[in-house]
Amino acid sequence: MLDERSKHLRRLVIQMIRVGRRGHIGPAMSLIELLRVLYDSFLRSDPSNPRWEQRDVFILSKGHGCLAQFALLADKGYFPHEVLDTFCSPTSILGGHPEFGKVPGVEASTGALGHGICIGVGMALAIKIKKQDRRVAVVLGDGEINEGSVWESAMSASKHNLSNLTVFIDYNKLQSYGATSEVLDLEPLADKWRSFGFSVAEIDGHDVDALQKLTAQLPLDSNKPTAVICHTVKGKGIAEAEHNPKWHHKSNISEQEIENMLGQLA
Repeated sequence: MLDERSKHLRRLVIQMIRVGRRGHIGPAMSLIELLRVLYDSFLRSDPSNPRWEQRDVFILSKGHGCLAQFALLADKGYFPHEVLDTFCSPTSILGGHPEFGKVPGVEASTGALGHGICIGVGMALAIKIKKQDRRVAVVLGDGEINEGSVWESAMSASKHNLSNLTVFIDYNKLQSYGATSEVLDLEPLADKWRSFGFSVAEIDGHDVDALQKLTAQLPLDSNKPTAVICHTVKGKGIAEAEHNPKWHHKSNISEQEIENMLGQLA
């Protein structure tokens, strides 16, 4: 069961969908609990000063899940809630993917899959060289890790012992057009990350208490980067969207569909 905060954040996502009449609903809904924990209790940040030099860094490498990030950024005060009502309008700062320099709190423009982790590794290495007490968190989609750049970055992170880097994999087991097991099977996923030099944990990506306990223990090894495999449900909280690749991205969403989604989150 979703608690009120998780429902509230999902309603903010639907608030944007109502305006834009389109968006990546499935990928956003699988992220809500993970991002909620990262922004609420893991990331050190200052919404009034998004470029604060001592902040932790968050990069949403699976940029198509940005509806979830936008909901959290508004909720934490990076920009007014009213901005959500402009989603995908011609003059809005909020588009179909997060944009650095346009959206406060966004550290990198992502959506070209496999790039966010590359940026994250570079930033984590720079932080280490400067001997700063800062962390970098990168969220990857499971389909995204088909990209070779992900594994090149993983090798680099391991080589440089980037214990200040944590990679979270949103393992909802569906990518844009089908199951990851059919498109390009990822298993044994935990062993893959271990073989690339990461400490690895697996967790229910919708269990807020478990996520909070785990993130409080990071890094798992003071000499290694960490990978956290979050087992999630694509479209979580919306019955017709759960486990349904047709809800990876939806266009021309009707008012009735909007009301139906909101009714499930009442």
